[in-house]
Amino acid sequence: MQQRENGIVLTEEQKRRRRARSLAIALALAILVVLFYVVTLIKGPGLLNRPL
Repeated sequence: MQQRENGIVLTEEQKRRRRARSLAIALALAILVVLFYVVTLIKGPGLLNRPL
């Protein structure tokens, strides 16, 4: 019996959709990182000096 080297073979359309989905996730993650960075800059060091 011949063993298959590649388990699941994706079509070109599936590869294109996977890449688009990966780029969308990466873009969303990058936007979140920038948003958190900007909010941290706006809040400033006063955030750590608040009374308990």
